[in-house]
Amino acid sequence: MLPTTPQAQATYAALHADCAALGTRLFTVTVMDDATHLTHRAYTSHPVEYPVSGTKPIIRDGWYDQCIAARQVFVANTTPEFARYFFDHALITSLGLGSCINIPIFAAAGPVLGTINLLAEDHHFTPDKLAAYSVLINDCHFALLDAMAQI
Repeated sequence: MLPTTPQAQATYAALHADCAALGTRLFTVTVMDDATHLTHRAYTSHPVEYPVSGTKPIIRDGWYDQCIAARQVFVANTTPEFARYFFDHALITSLGLGSCINIPIFAAAGPVLGTINLLAEDHHFTPDKLAAYSVLINDCHFALLDAMAQI
């Protein structure tokens, strides 16, 4: 597990609370580690199913191309849309979740530092909800950059 500061945890917890108010049911933060080719979970709303000690290999697939390489939000409003990229899709659906967004966090000139990962029931991420989540991320963007850079 990579250590995070209390300030980073407070940033993640505040964003988690704001996203939960919009209907997010599972909230995680992952940080990229290009040296080890892993992502490290820095925050989780579900510590039993998705502990902070968790890692995932960085796989250069369609999700990576869109979310990391192109720096675009990945949106999947049904399980089949994300199942091909997420090896844990059975666990996700067992929690009653069927849609997700992954939001890359990066400075204008730098690499993607990590992602904010939000999951909810099927078809949760409507255009209006996506706009609302975007406002939340933009409001704490610099705090997220600081938090992710501390790892």
